[in-house]
Amino acid sequence: MNQAFLQQAIDLSRETMTAGEGGPFAALIVKDGKILARGWNRVSSACDPTAHGEIEAIRKACQQLQSFSLQGCELYSSCEPCPMCLAACYWAGLEQVYYAASRSDASAAGFDDHDIALQLGKAPCEQRLPMQQALQDKAQAVFAEWLQKEDRIPY
Repeated sequence: MNQAFLQQAIDLSRETMTAGEGGPFAALIVKDGKILARGWNRVSSACDPTAHGEIEAIRKACQQLQSFSLQGCELYSSCEPCPMCLAACYWAGLEQVYYAASRSDASAAGFDDHDIALQLGKAPCEQRLPMQQALQDKAQAVFAEWLQKEDRIPY
């Protein structure tokens, strides 16, 4: 772990929070000891609930590499990733995540994602957000077509 990168994420979280960009969160994507991308929370300034620091950094790094895979990259975050950001880390194929503040620290500052994490562990029919499935066979047909597509790019 390079604590200097973690300190840069913390400093960026303070700088962008102070500038009114959003909440006190920021992240860096690092590859081979070099920063590929920086991201910070822009939820309120962009009116986008997905504009978390980690998501922003992942998007920028993928654009920089012209790839949806961040294998060989590390994420340095000012805070432990929320469930959405953690899922994005897995989808991106990051090798390692380093973070400073914990989810408990974020919760104490008014950013509590505990209920979201609990909901994700439940079956769709048991979650607080009502979910209803329909037309499964129609959607499965599209997946079958995907599997037959000769030029598909596997994830």
